[in-house]
Amino acid sequence: MNLIQKWHKNNTHRALIGLESAIILIAFVLVAAALAFVVLNMGFSTAQKAKTTIISTMTTTDSSLEVEGGVIASSYRPPGGPPSLNVTSIPIKVTAGGESVNLDPSDTAVKYLSNQITYDDIYNGTLNYAGLFTSLESATNQADVGDIFLGQSPYLGGNDADSNDWPTETTAFIYWTVASNTNNHLERGEHANLAIVFAAGDRPEYLDKIRIELILRDGSTLTFERMIPLITNELVDLG
Repeated sequence: MNLIQKWHKNNTHRALIGLESAIILIAFVLVAAALAFVVLNMGFSTAQKAKTTIISTMTTTDSSLEVEGGVIASSYRPPGGPPSLNVTSIPIKVTAGGESVNLDPSDTAVKYLSNQITYDDIYNGTLNYAGLFTSLESATNQADVGDIFLGQSPYLGGNDADSNDWPTETTAFIYWTVASNTNNHLERGEHANLAIVFAAGDRPEYLDKIRIELILRDGSTLTFERMIPLITNELVDLG
């Protein structure tokens, strides 16, 4: 009888230990499953963020601009004084395979830096509403008529320029040479120019270093940087 009771107690004890072990094992499995779910969820979230970043980057790249040719400038050569630049023109277009770029002043800025000055935004709009332009001079005259900049239209070149015939503020604007419509979007197949008209006190001279940044809302920044060469002609090639 004692042997039977002892055997029964041992089996009951072993059953309880087995049940406790099973409960602990189940708890470990549940915790492991929860951790695995958290890890997988974090992985999916990271992958989604990476996908979103890649798509955003591709969209930004597709909306970029590039300089498509030589950059020119018009010189101002006062009698007895050092020659300087009064207007520069940078030809731009959409990169190969890129999408149209909105050049409205609300979505675009032009930053200008030189040895003496820095302007965060000198951009004042486009002239696409006025049609196409075959020369920098005609575009600058139209910018004056269209109130793109303050003051009078600058005299383009020569030695007889009146120092008062200058804008009161250095200003940037964009005009089209090839366009398919009259909106503010530069599209594939169209050609435009970013013009900088310098105020009297801001005109860059020989060995001045200028930096122009065309900053887009949905695209990479187009940067142009040059050292001003020796100015000997009315038309200056900035490369």
